[in-house]
Amino acid sequence: MKFIELKTEIPGPNAKRLLERRYEHVPKGPFNTALTFVEKGSGALLTDVDGNTFIDFAGAIGTINAGHCPKEVVGALKAQLDKYLHTSFHVMMYEPYIALAEKLNEITPGDHSKKTFFLNSGAEAVENAVKIARKYTNRKGIISFERGYHGRTYMAMSLTSKVKPYKYGFGPFATDTYKMPYPYYYRKPEGLTNDELDDLILAKFEDFFLSEVPADDVAAVIMEPVQGEGGFVVPSVRFVQGVKTICEKYDILFIADEVQTGFARTGKMFAMEHFGVVPDIITLSKSIAAGVPISAVTGRAKIMDAPNIGEIGGTYGGSPLGCVAALQVIELLEKDQLCERAEAIGQQIAERFEKLQSTIPQIGEIRSLGAMTAIEFVTDSQTKTPNKELVGSIVQEVNKRGVVILGAGLYSNVLRFLCPLVITDEQLQEGLTVIEEVIVELVNEKGV
Repeated sequence: MKFIELKTEIPGPNAKRLLERRYEHVPKGPFNTALTFVEKGSGALLTDVDGNTFIDFAGAIGTINAGHCPKEVVGALKAQLDKYLHTSFHVMMYEPYIALAEKLNEITPGDHSKKTFFLNSGAEAVENAVKIARKYTNRKGIISFERGYHGRTYMAMSLTSKVKPYKYGFGPFATDTYKMPYPYYYRKPEGLTNDELDDLILAKFEDFFLSEVPADDVAAVIMEPVQGEGGFVVPSVRFVQGVKTICEKYDILFIADEVQTGFARTGKMFAMEHFGVVPDIITLSKSIAAGVPISAVTGRAKIMDAPNIGEIGGTYGGSPLGCVAALQVIELLEKDQLCERAEAIGQQIAERFEKLQSTIPQIGEIRSLGAMTAIEFVTDSQTKTPNKELVGSIVQEVNKRGVVILGAGLYSNVLRFLCPLVITDEQLQEGLTVIEEVIVELVNEKGV
């Protein structure tokens, strides 16, 4: 291996000591995929406290599209540290906040007048998008989709679909939230075409407005253009445009949750560009600032101005560090053509496992939009029974062999790829080799 370097078992002795402290002082609730601790990161590589170097295919759950510690971002942060750390935008304003708002208003889909404000996390962006939609429309209802994921705070969790681990035992949830089906073509009913499935789901909207809640009481529909935690499920252009048409028919706002899909991950700066749909509001976070916590809500100016002074915001929202980091990330994504790079990464991953699929029937489907690529595993290709156990074993073994990767999916049977877009072809292929070897070993040698 040229990039992976394993000097100890995983976890190594230093990591084990830290794990003991973690278990004693940190609640068990926060999950950990790789049972070790980072010492430094660069590009697509991570080195832990025992000197082991990993190739990162998880990207901090899609947060590091621009790579670990890009020098432009680090430089901007160091310069900002010498000026001021925080004044709270609500007390004394600062120029980077305005500059980043201007930039997002410019590059997000649509040429209409927009406004942007900033928060701390993706979930907080979703919460505020809902607040703004309700305030503007004077309606209560919010529709999300089955398998959708929007965060862990209460409104965001109410809009999220997967029960365990996100919702179990945490109810009651926010009222006036509803869920509609989202097309899952790999698992569509037998005999239906993709277009027929789209039409069936879209027709259910009209029935829903008759049977559950009137359309004139629905403020917004919130949609991930590609479902993230749901397993990287990609809808058709026909479906997304159909939902937008329904929203326009009933004066319902369309909110695009681009927290995981944004900032070049799918081969476009924002995934909605693939579908020819301009959202009324868009939520952004994760890869916006190379790991510095910040999120954004961008929307039509008249909608964003619906809340009165003091009705939206937060003490740390749009921190100066997050703003200067985000401005550098956007410049880097554009300068280094990382949208095009995302397309190349996704193609390499898909081609590699399409070849393997012919000999490994447990590979049910390979899905990809740009570098947002996933493999769904089943027990066999006929029943398509989800193979959660195999994916769990793959993730554990791959991490032990020097590649950090994550699972996903409603059934936890999907392997998802979120490597930094600055990963080199050599690093990518080395990581894919490890994953392929583990899959073949587990399937053929252990019969998983």
